[in-house]
Amino acid sequence: MGLGSYLIYVALLMIIPLWAQSRVKSTYKKYSKVATSSYMTGAQVARKILDDNGLYDVTIEETRGMLSDHYDPRKKVVRLSSDNYHGHSMAASAVAAHEVGHAIQDAQDYAFLRLRSALVPVASFGSNISIFLIIGGILINMSGLLLLGIVFFAAAVLFQLITLPVEFDASNRAMAQMVSTGVITNNEERPTKKVLNAAALTYVAAALVALAELIRFLLMFFAMNED
Repeated sequence: MGLGSYLIYVALLMIIPLWAQSRVKSTYKKYSKVATSSYMTGAQVARKILDDNGLYDVTIEETRGMLSDHYDPRKKVVRLSSDNYHGHSMAASAVAAHEVGHAIQDAQDYAFLRLRSALVPVASFGSNISIFLIIGGILINMSGLLLLGIVFFAAAVLFQLITLPVEFDASNRAMAQMVSTGVITNNEERPTKKVLNAAALTYVAAALVALAELIRFLLMFFAMNED
């Protein structure tokens, strides 16, 4: 890979995530100013969907940070950022319903969620150590060390790829639940989908970047073994 091509490659790796984050923030900002017709807060939306699905043991907590919303399967807690916990907007409702989607996945033993949870320690370890092994293998020209680093990095990439169906499925569940429970009306479905789709872009971007890096490292390995 020539210097020009490499610079373009690096630029793309930086631009793709930034573009995805920008889409998320702009879409969220736009629809955080538009209240739903039901005028329910994110916390109320989450509680209603949970109760309608018989998940009375799942609690809802307010957490700090912007868009720090998540579902904790270990403690059975849906955590919503302050704006979404108290907000009456389409954005707040969509985010809350999405996180509840993960709770429903957990309750129904959704296979990809189980697989992703099982990969967490491996992916975490792999992402932390892989770069050191890869750099070390390149510096001392040791293909075995480079390959070991690639294997660990591949575990982190696999985690990113498995995250995609988990997130898309949670969004699909969120839409279905919001419509069936009356949280949103038919004319509110399109803007709600925009919020959910924008959020999904961040996961798609992360997976694309990770996959591109894995391919680059594999090309380095093959090139090293050709010498």
